[in-house]
Amino acid sequence: MGAVVIFSREYNHRGLKGYSTIMNRIKYAVINAYLHPAEQKIVAGHEAAHLILHMNEIMSSPVKALRDYDMFDNSGQIEYHANLFLADFMLEDDRVMEFIFDEDTAFFGAASKLAVPPPLFAFKLYSMMRRGFKVRSPIDLESKFLGAFQVSLGTDSIAETQRIS
Repeated sequence: MGAVVIFSREYNHRGLKGYSTIMNRIKYAVINAYLHPAEQKIVAGHEAAHLILHMNEIMSSPVKALRDYDMFDNSGQIEYHANLFLADFMLEDDRVMEFIFDEDTAFFGAASKLAVPPPLFAFKLYSMMRRGFKVRSPIDLESKFLGAFQVSLGTDSIAETQRIS
């Protein structure tokens, strides 16, 4: 893809998660350096999706960037497509199917074992369903979750938290 990845300390851990931009024909994905590495991986994948799928939108925006404060907001087609791309990029169909057929693993347990937030797992299941897999998600694609999830310190597991207003 040829993008430059920058880990920025310009925003605090509750601020901007990341953004993608193109300057002088060079693609950049800027990731908040204060995020846990597991969250940085998710943000980086999401920004890569924008750089692959949405170059025209980036170039036509007044600031030549797509900023992601709440990047799993399903209200717009740009974020929706980036989320589907991210889910398919991070989660292999075969690996997901292992958990689907495991009677001892429910939806939230599977998301945890796959080290992704449940809403991202829901996007993966939706993608698989659209491609003919016999799967379904117990939660909707309400996807404003990135601002409300954090990685538990000292672990690699993803934990849902309450958004603090």
